[in-house]
Amino acid sequence: MTAAAPSSALSHIRVLDLTRVRAGPTCCRIFADFGADVIKIEAPQGVDPNEGMSGQRLGYDMQNLHRNKRSLTLNLKKPEGRAILMRLVETADVVVENFRPDVKERLGIAYEDLRAVNPRIILASISGFGQTGPYRDRAGFDQIAQGMGGLMWVTGAPGQGPMRAGIAVADSSAGIYAATGILVALAERERSGEGQWVQTSLLQSQIAMMDFQAAAFLVEGKVPGQAGNDHPYSTPMGVVPTQDGFINIGVGGEGQWAALCRALERPDLANHPDYAVQDLRFRNREKLMTELAAVFATRSSADWLRTLDAHGVPAGPIYRVNEVFADPQVQHLGIAKPVRHPQLGDIRLVGQPIDLSRTPAGIASPTPDAGEHTEEILRDIGLDAGAVSDLRAAGVV
Repeated sequence: MTAAAPSSALSHIRVLDLTRVRAGPTCCRIFADFGADVIKIEAPQGVDPNEGMSGQRLGYDMQNLHRNKRSLTLNLKKPEGRAILMRLVETADVVVENFRPDVKERLGIAYEDLRAVNPRIILASISGFGQTGPYRDRAGFDQIAQGMGGLMWVTGAPGQGPMRAGIAVADSSAGIYAATGILVALAERERSGEGQWVQTSLLQSQIAMMDFQAAAFLVEGKVPGQAGNDHPYSTPMGVVPTQDGFINIGVGGEGQWAALCRALERPDLANHPDYAVQDLRFRNREKLMTELAAVFATRSSADWLRTLDAHGVPAGPIYRVNEVFADPQVQHLGIAKPVRHPQLGDIRLVGQPIDLSRTPAGIASPTPDAGEHTEEILRDIGLDAGAVSDLRAAGVV
């Protein structure tokens, strides 16, 4: 396997990654994949009481989240460890952390502490509920944010109770929003010469991801409910059973409705008094979907998808994850990226969903062992082998 070339897009940026679990690592992964020097700072073995929360080092999640980074072990509970962090801050551009808000204050690594060392530093803080307010010190997890952000009452079938989404929506979106904030701060720093404090939380990010559902309440006072596999406002748009499985259809306007009726060879539906326009179809959704289900049940999913495509009706298969990566369009997009791991061998990871024409993202190296680059990084700030050995003996690195 040929190693991918690292991206040069952000090779001038150094990021100190103090994060763990998912939201923070998602943020830092973006910078690492676009070529930034991301130093993953983690506690030496046995120091962190929650060690292992992020999963097994050789497991799929750690490998997917921490590729392209260098690893430094550093005990921030010791003053010598904090002193080393501050020396790194002197030449860094960004620090990313997802401690509870009070932790960085206790450690003496809050924004004002970092800014005193390097006025150009950008601190990105990702918390469960925000850096201030009545919930600031609560522990936050993705599912808790899904519930508090409204997602679980618009997910799932009506009447079956709240349902979590099958992915970590709040965690992942918080990481992406944090990265967006950092990029804005970096761009602004070009003009002002100063860094700033970027903040987001799982709760804010989950609410932002609610988007039109949240706007329906804020603008018109509507409280959206669960719609199952149906779109909350457009019909027919959702899952239909076929002879051998299920497919998604999406009919967003009158032209597409007419095209669907032609594809189904059911011209009688096009101007039916219960279905002629979108409002009527929505009002009579249950009856309409029952009629459509009877038609779609007569042929296979593949047959219907060919027919619908030929008529210009938006439709698609409903894949399990193994089927996703077997799809020819997914393979063409190349989002499954190969990398060679010294212990796991040749593996594939999920690439960035962004293509740049000159400086694309790349996965050049797998997740490092804990502390793999400790001596290398400490040499960069002027410590010799003897000093590193002393720090190891003292439990600092």
